[in-house]
Amino acid sequence: MTDLPFAIIGFDLDGTLLETHRDLGAAVNHALDLGGFDPVPADHASDLIGGGAKIMLKQAVDEQGGLPDEEFRKLYKRMLAYYAEHNAVHTQPYPHAREVLAELTERKIAMAVVTNKFESFARQILDTLGLAEPFVAIIGGDTMGKGRAKPAPDPIFEAIRRGGGGNLAFVGDSSYDVRAARAAEVPVIGARYGYCDKPRGKLGADAEIDSLAELIPALARL
Repeated sequence: MTDLPFAIIGFDLDGTLLETHRDLGAAVNHALDLGGFDPVPADHASDLIGGGAKIMLKQAVDEQGGLPDEEFRKLYKRMLAYYAEHNAVHTQPYPHAREVLAELTERKIAMAVVTNKFESFARQILDTLGLAEPFVAIIGGDTMGKGRAKPAPDPIFEAIRRGGGGNLAFVGDSSYDVRAARAAEVPVIGARYGYCDKPRGKLGADAEIDSLAELIPALARL
């Protein structure tokens, strides 16, 4: 077993550990329907993921003419209320996710989730899927306070703190993840199998993987 040069591995959630676009897309479409907008096709929903639910809905609304700020806020709240009740209907771990978490646990490497999803939703979904236990920290987009979610480095610094210090490597599928890792000056692996918002080789990560089965060998090479 090759030693890994990291004490902590940080994971994004949507598009990295979990395939979430069907439930997120359903929540967006519920809100769009309430607002009198056309639904987003399922295959387009995955293109909107990255910056969190608010940005996802905002993009979908803006593509159809937009809304005044106050009306958008009301629609966003209704989307969140729907998602709170329907966030783990179709959501599932990516292939090899459970095995990777088990191996990192066996290696006594601390793990943290750093997501732009609200912390309460992240915890709820991970609990429902039986995946919460391995993580020393679950840090959401609201955990650190306004303006401190990815791409800010703050949640990664918090993951390092809660993980007991030491070297951290981050794993994520979007430019938000890479920018946060770069700002925190930690290495980052791009998850090509997720909801990447950049072409192959353009994400800016130190390495890219096409499956979580490739993660531990990729970490060993960093």
